[in-house]
Amino acid sequence: MEELFGNTGGLKPSENRALQGLYRRRIPANRWASPELLRRMTELSRELNRQVGVLVDRVGVVGHVIVGDAHQLFIPDLGRERAGGGRFRGVRLLHTHLRGEGLSKDDLTDLALLRLDGVFVVQASGDGLPGAGEVAHLLPPGSGDVWRVQPVADVHAWDDDFALFIRGLEAQFKPAARKVDPVNAAVCVSITTGSPHAARRSLEELERLADTAGLYVADRVLQVRRQLDGRLLVGEGKLKELVVRCMHLGAENLIFDQELSPSQLRNIATATDLRVLDRTQLILDIFAQRATTREGKLQVELAQLRYRRPRLALMPTAMSRLTGGIGGRGPGETKLEINRRRADEREHRVERQLREIGEQRTMRRERRKRVGLPLVAIVGYTNAGKSTLLNRMTNAAVDAEDKLFATLDPTSRRLRFPEEREIVLTDTVGFIRSLPRDLVHAFRSTLDESVEADLLLVVLNAADDEAEFHRDTVERTLRELGAGNVPRLLVLNQVDIADPERVASLLTAHDGIAVSARTGEGTDALLARIETEVFRVRAVESNSPC
Repeated sequence: MEELFGNTGGLKPSENRALQGLYRRRIPANRWASPELLRRMTELSRELNRQVGVLVDRVGVVGHVIVGDAHQLFIPDLGRERAGGGRFRGVRLLHTHLRGEGLSKDDLTDLALLRLDGVFVVQASGDGLPGAGEVAHLLPPGSGDVWRVQPVADVHAWDDDFALFIRGLEAQFKPAARKVDPVNAAVCVSITTGSPHAARRSLEELERLADTAGLYVADRVLQVRRQLDGRLLVGEGKLKELVVRCMHLGAENLIFDQELSPSQLRNIATATDLRVLDRTQLILDIFAQRATTREGKLQVELAQLRYRRPRLALMPTAMSRLTGGIGGRGPGETKLEINRRRADEREHRVERQLREIGEQRTMRRERRKRVGLPLVAIVGYTNAGKSTLLNRMTNAAVDAEDKLFATLDPTSRRLRFPEEREIVLTDTVGFIRSLPRDLVHAFRSTLDESVEADLLLVVLNAADDEAEFHRDTVERTLRELGAGNVPRLLVLNQVDIADPERVASLLTAHDGIAVSARTGEGTDALLARIETEVFRVRAVESNSPC
């Protein structure tokens, strides 16, 4: 017996059999619908006083028979079959209306979010015969609208070639030829109620994060709203446009610049059938890829557990779209499916292991203090050139890629000065706007290097237009860590390519040192300044009365 979907309660056995008979109907491949099928549907719709619908594939086979009530129809879960980026679902919806109304808002929403080939509604006249109808299909990006709705006055005279139509339409949605897997293609989205300029800069940074995580950013979308939508963050109309845009670009990832609540993540993933990520997930994924030491891996897992724990219970279906790949990899990736109790147990165990490692790190710091080795920590915004500067000053070989968060695990090197004086120079993880709190807490023991330092080298990329904003972000993060009173020295990097006026303005405002870690320009002056700052402070402290 073929399955009936939807509102099947209260149907008589004979009515069930009559509805199941729709499965045996066939439509010519070149027709939207056949008058015979539509007449049978309208007859049954009048007899039952319920809307009746069918989902038909491209060869004309009825795959689902759906029963609604007098006002609406609910499409069953169709899964992800044939729903990849740039492709339609491969089925069209035909259904009846009883009250003379045309295509409803729900019909058009289903058309966009489910990527249907089309939706056709036919009026069930009082005598059970098919009346006039309306047909809708999606429009390619750049058309001005998301869909087109057209009237069909007489279903018997409606002979539009469906096969020719759908081939032409899908060709317009076909992504441009590129060697990018849709699974790794993404559309970045930012929703703001404030300054579009600030949001645009943040969106550019989100694109760099996505690139660092291994994704290809196919497009960026910025929406300015009076207030954020509590359920979907974006408006429902914008979400439909995003789905169509992803189809056109061949992208299966939506990345939001804002952190999504568990319910928003679930609602968007369920409505779009795309993999949905937010800024926090993206940063966690990058950290998961970069962690190499045992401590780093544990810190990433702890942050992942804390982020995912409130989302496990709320997202039984949407989580299946998030597992694996971007946003789902790393030491904690297998913990997505565990229940809350086991997640709590694992979190406590990881916290205990990190405390033990943190105690060992504290002991090493104490030993350095006992032997009189000053600690200088290099801090700054991500990708400001901290690792390159460490390499330049100590002849180290620390990985220094032109990517965000290229350094995750702290690296320390000894640096010898004249008069047999030495310091320990430590490269730390970079900061970023909206750095997840769970990540800051998880990396607390590592970031404590900044709190315990004798001097902080705050490195800024002087060639970046946002250098002043980056400095404010670093200062704010240092205060949150409890390092607000640690002496610091501003280091303006990349002065070889920076605007001289901007460099001069920053030097005047913050009494810094201008260097180029790439060419070595200014590093001798920096070393001399470090020696003066560190050992002058040490001399003052040693001469202070007890």
